[in-house]
Amino acid sequence: MAKKTLVVGASENTSRMSAKVIKLLSDKNHEIIALGRKDGFIHEVDIISEKILVDDVDTVTMYVNPQNQSQFTDYILSLKPKRVIFNPGSENHGFAKQLRDHGIETLNACTMVMLSTDQF
Repeated sequence: MAKKTLVVGASENTSRMSAKVIKLLSDKNHEIIALGRKDGFIHEVDIISEKILVDDVDTVTMYVNPQNQSQFTDYILSLKPKRVIFNPGSENHGFAKQLRDHGIETLNACTMVMLSTDQF
């Protein structure tokens, strides 16, 4: 089942994990919103730098370190996703608790592994 997924920390750099995940999400026909520091394009997906309102977000996958996540807190909460995946290096216990307090599932996991093993 395709899941609308917001990739936070998207990059045009194909060696970055966020770019690899965008490719795999695309290959598996998930709808992707790629949010990065600057506008761009990766694997036929536009990267946007503005936090736009998006309906029906299933999953947010984080590729931003905890020190830079505060700028996304209110935005992600406003989207009311079903879950947020904190990829290795992005784990943030305080933000995760805040999300859970709003009824949003949180996972410290690797989106790439989840997609590759059909656990996404």
